[in-house]
Amino acid sequence: MTILGDKHVTGATIWLTGLPSAGKTTIAYALAERLRAEGHRTEVLDGDEIREFLSAGLGFSREDRHTNVQRIGFVAELLASNGVKALVPVIAPYEDSREAVRKRHAAEGTEYVEVHVATPVEVCSVRDVKGLYAKQAAGEISGLTGVDDPYEEPQSPDLRIESHQQTVQESAAALHALLTERGLA
Repeated sequence: MTILGDKHVTGATIWLTGLPSAGKTTIAYALAERLRAEGHRTEVLDGDEIREFLSAGLGFSREDRHTNVQRIGFVAELLASNGVKALVPVIAPYEDSREAVRKRHAAEGTEYVEVHVATPVEVCSVRDVKGLYAKQAAGEISGLTGVDDPYEEPQSPDLRIESHQQTVQESAAALHALLTERGLA
């Protein structure tokens, strides 16, 4: 817990994992807006932005994906340990990579919340926000998580959001309720 003036601020990492186009980033930004309005220090560590700036040069091999997740996890823990709510919408397809991030947080005594944005691949491929599913179907790319590359669903996330069955605001509200229940919002 960090103290800002008279206000106690508890940081936390809120990790949103799921397939491409599942709604992770949209939910993260909606929650960030609400948390900021309530006076929380909040940052969104968007997986695409991190890949461009912090993990430039990494590919999409299992090893490179693991390295990317560990870098993001380090930055998130650093922010969270300094009183920031770090919202992390990244695919993070491998359970062992996510578990390593969780363990880092536990070792540092930093709050960590794992959220599985559990949108079926059929819905994600229709949303296809970045055109990845269309490119994969056309044979222009391979290694698309959940299609021809694995995605290991979290077995026991702190929260599972079925974004295809509720609005973005409802999804963000469900996550906010969990944070409130845990004394983080």
